[in-house]
Formats: sequence, structure tokens, C-alpha cells
Amino acid sequence: MPDPDDGAPSLATYLEQWQPGPIVTHDHITEAPVLALTAVLDLPDGPTTTLPPLWHWLYFLEWPAQSALGADGHPVSGTFMPPIPRRTRMFAGGRLQQHHALRIGSEATRTSSLVRVDVKNGSSGELAFVTVRSEYADGDRICVVEEQDFVYRCGAPARPKTPTETAPPQRHPTDWHAPLVLDETVLFRFSALTANSHRIHYDSTYATQVEGHEALVVHGPLLVLAMAELARHRSDRQVESIAYRLKRPVYLGHSVEVSGIVTGDTADLTIDTPVAAQHAAATIHFRA
Repeated sequence: MPDPDDGAPSLATYLEQWQPGPIVTHDHITEAPVLALTAVLDLPDGPTTTLPPLWHWLYFLEWPAQSALGADGHPVSGTFMPPIPRRTRMFAGGRLQQHHALRIGSEATRTSSLVRVDVKNGSSGELAFVTVRSEYADGDRICVVEEQDFVYRCGAPARPKTPTETAPPQRHPTDWHAPLVLDETVLFRFSALTANSHRIHYDSTYATQVEGHEALVVHGPLLVLAMAELARHRSDRQVESIAYRLKRPVYLGHSVEVSGIVTGDTADLTIDTPVAAQHAAATIHFRA
């Protein structure tokens, strides 16, 4: 880990000249991934004409060659991966504006660009915060605009902190709540469906002995989707925006509950377990 006190260069040194340009990619919004996610989420019926919020994560996937993957299963390089030595990353959160739903069967375009890079000091050393903005268009019409935040560090992944709670977190009254039923099969299928090859989601030995997790780690995007789906199935209102944040890992083996509180045009949702409250949180704004 670079540290000014030990003479190692700051992460900012590696990022001074890093200015990747925008990337434009195309994909056909086919029905097959929709049917697959419907099965993985155990939904009775799936969407038939347009993608629900966040279901665009099933498309524009990247499948690098096997030789291009690192020991953790992540690609070794990529357009928006900062040039940091011994790089590890965490998906921290994002924001989405839903102008129109992407149509199933359409030809869509994604334009992605680097928004900002900030270097900050955390409890374990320097961290690089990278934000990538993507616009999803159906023809000439921009449908979805999303920014995603990633946190990078140099060196081995930071060891997860053990929650300090000694008793189940206090539960507050909610308008919506539902269990999120998970097992190894769900994690494996979701990894395959989203081209996520990070070994912490399917390789228990790697997750616990190399990265120091308690057990297999539930995908952050799966937790965010669970919150968005709770809102979709409990409300018939159209989503205008979603802001989400991933705060601490959810481990397979813990019971998981998705909860939501509705205030006017806003729904605040959380992912909770008996270990801790608010492993993840999202705020959804509905169109008035």
C-alpha cells in the first residue's frame, strides 16, 4: 500500500496522466436474459415488453479471455480500471435516472465515460474513488443515465471488519418487507448471468482464506436489484431515479430481509440481516 511515510508513491502519482476516453458499445436487448433473471429471482412472471429499472445490467457484458483474468477472477485490465499496482476494487454504489424503459427486442447503445477520480485516505491507507457514467440509448432516445462508484486500493483486499453488534439490530416499522432467499446456486447463476467472475461469490475457499471473508459474499448488484424489485412489485408507480449505496458485505448463511418505508413520492429501502442493519440502502423517487 503506498504510504507517503514509507517513500512509496501516492496513488495520485499513478493517476495524474490517466484520462481514458469514452467508450461506445452496442447490444441487442434480447428476451433470453430477462427470462433467465426471472427464473433466478423466482418471479412468477417476467417483463414482456420493457426492462424494469436496473435490468439493463444483464446487457453490455464483457467476457475477456480466460488468460486476461487475475487470481481473483477479475479482468487484469480495462478501460476504466485505474493504473494502480496490485489493484483491488469494491463496488460502492451509484445513481440512476430512468427517463424511459429500454424496449425488449431493441438495438441499444451504451456510451460510457470517466466522470471523476479522487484519492482519499481511509483507515487502511489511500483509496482511489472512480466514478463512471453510462448513457443507454434506444435509437436517438436516451433512456437510462447511470453513474457507478468504484473504490480501488493497492495491495491485498482489505480484511472485512467484524460487525460490532452483539444483539440483533432494532427493527423499525416498515411499509414493505420481504425475505431474500439465497443459496450457492443463486449466487452461481447470478454470477453467470452478469458475467461476474469474482471468486468471492462462488469459491468459498478463496473467499475465506484469501480475502478473509466469513463466507461466500452476496453480489452487491443482486442486493440493489432486490431493493428495486421490492418497490416494483409493491407499487405500480413509475421510477424516476434510484440512488444506492453498498455499506458492508452480506454473507451467505445469514437470513436477509429487504425493507422499505414510503414517504410521498419516495421509498427508502434497506438490506438487513440479524448481524447488522443496512448492509445496503437505496432511495427511489417515483414520478409524481
